Amino acid sequence: MRCLLQQAGGGRGWQSPWGRDFSTGPLRWVAMSENTKVYAGRLSGMVVRGPDMDVIGRVRDVAVAVRPSPNPTRALGLVVEMVGSKKIFVPMLRIAAIDPQEIVLVTGSVSMRAYSSRAGELTVLGDIVGSRVHVDDPEFDHLKGRALEIADVELERTRSRDWVISRVALFEDKPKFGRRPKLAILGWHHVHGLGAGGAGAPDATAELIASFEDMRPADIAAKLTSLTARQREQIANELDDERLADIMQELSEERQAELLEAFDIERAADVLEEMDPDDAADLLGELPDDKADVLLELMDPVESAPVRRLMTFNDNTVGALMTPEPLVVTPQTTVAEALAIARDPDVPTSLSSMVFVVRPPTATPTGRYLGCVHLQRLLREPPSQLVGGVLDQDVPALLADDDQETAARFFATYNLVCGPVLDEDKHLLGAVAVDDLLDHLLPDDWRDQGLRPESP
Repeated sequence: MRCLLQQAGGGRGWQSPWGRDFSTGPLRWVAMSENTKVYAGRLSGMVVRGPDMDVIGRVRDVAVAVRPSPNPTRALGLVVEMVGSKKIFVPMLRIAAIDPQEIVLVTGSVSMRAYSSRAGELTVLGDIVGSRVHVDDPEFDHLKGRALEIADVELERTRSRDWVISRVALFEDKPKFGRRPKLAILGWHHVHGLGAGGAGAPDATAELIASFEDMRPADIAAKLTSLTARQREQIANELDDERLADIMQELSEERQAELLEAFDIERAADVLEEMDPDDAADLLGELPDDKADVLLELMDPVESAPVRRLMTFNDNTVGALMTPEPLVVTPQTTVAEALAIARDPDVPTSLSSMVFVVRPPTATPTGRYLGCVHLQRLLREPPSQLVGGVLDQDVPALLADDDQETAARFFATYNLVCGPVLDEDKHLLGAVAVDDLLDHLLPDDWRDQGLRPESP
């Protein structure tokens, strides 16, 4: 049962970051079916479990990227303390549910590298709580012109699955021994004086990284390309692995290799794990064989296995272009279930345009390939309809050994943006997307030249 800490009559009160229950009257826990809201102070000390319910550790803080109003301030992840007092970082997108007593993750696979705060990143309990700010909420006129201390912040889960700071609890008066403090609950957009570098003077690097928050990875990559190699390295060192992987995939292979060489070997392996397998394979192909082998050994075996398979194909073949992680279902899957898979915001739009139907197993290489279903067809069918009954079996498949020209002819002939890739025994190996094909057909340095390169 997911829970919400919200305003309502009566109730348990508000749990402070220090573990005391300050009864403000209007705050209590209630069940929620959609968006979740919770105060960061409530999360402190909560048990974090994997999907198999094994304990990973306990929450000690929440890392956020502070943005000036009216931009949303997004929660990046949890600082989790494991047995032995080691603290690690768990991205917020890995959270499946927040229950009253524990947090459950969607995966038990987490980075074991020790957590350290990066530029543009603050922790709620360590940096934000206790900071002095000023407010401009017209409903709290009596607080204008005063330096107020932050007591806690409310985190809200949005429709895009991001968590943002929605409201702030402020001390109207200093807490006094034996007495409950008077709190004011204001919208985050009414709170000022806290920048990406914390309270006080802004930090240039922190502000630059904070400005990336609402930018597409490709646009951030273009901005990084205009910087010096040293500046790129400094910024890369301050980004978390997942965000950095998204950005690196939009850099030229030369720039990717340059950054990877600047990391220590363990960080390089962690970033490769977060990259799409086809991009990771391309990048490893740019490195000396001995270093590529070491990185593959350091990667999680589950993450490295598809990368190793892709690296067996020749560079100019469809097999080297494909992703081994397309949308795959069995004939017994309903249209509603297939649409739910396609709606995943982490799936690129090109790959979400088509669902591939196979005999089990559904992990690539799959069982026998049966056909595909276009997203538009799924939208026209009843939710209870089985995808096995709406298959498109007329679209031919590409073979892993086909060359890039064959792939280009395939897309031009059938007006598709994604196509299946099979082996000779009709097993689905993956899918190739038109954007990956264009990436390889354009000049090697096209990303460095920008969208509209200047004429010579």
